[in-house]
Amino acid sequence: MIKISLVVGNPKPASRTRRIGEQLVGRLFPSGSYEFVVVDLADHADKLFTWPCEEIAKLNAAVASSQLAVFASPTYKATFTGLLKAFLDRYPASGLRGVVAIPLMTGADLGHSMGPVSNLTPLLIELGAVVPVRGLYFVTAHMDQLDIFLNKVAGEVTQSLRAVASIASRLHSNIDNSEEDARDDRFD
Repeated sequence: MIKISLVVGNPKPASRTRRIGEQLVGRLFPSGSYEFVVVDLADHADKLFTWPCEEIAKLNAAVASSQLAVFASPTYKATFTGLLKAFLDRYPASGLRGVVAIPLMTGADLGHSMGPVSNLTPLLIELGAVVPVRGLYFVTAHMDQLDIFLNKVAGEVTQSLRAVASIASRLHSNIDNSEEDARDDRFD
């Protein structure tokens, strides 16, 4: 069973951003085929700036141990929220290594639609995540078109993940992770 996390940076609990992220995961994977962890940061906002914090450390660890994670945030001041930034700042360099990440942002209009590509994606890559798709952006004024959006992006994500899987299946089987980690350490 695949482990999937959804990290929601909306300061409102149970937000539309969360609902869109949950529905995206539901479009990608059949029900019952995955373990699903939702980290709604609005529920933990009072602890995000407490150092150390065992509760937040456990949430960070749960996301880092996922095979796939959707990072969803509304657009505030042309970028993702401070809640999501504070959560991601708790990871060390390469703290999301091995996690396939999907950046998803919502906003009032298309004026900030490059936010996930220019801001969120580079941070996820810096943390070591594999980001196989462009950043996704949904205009919340078009909630009546959510199904169309989800079908379209689910198709794009599926194509990208299949392409990566196709290449991965052809890799040299004699390379083990300890050799890769040793090589990576020389360049850190």
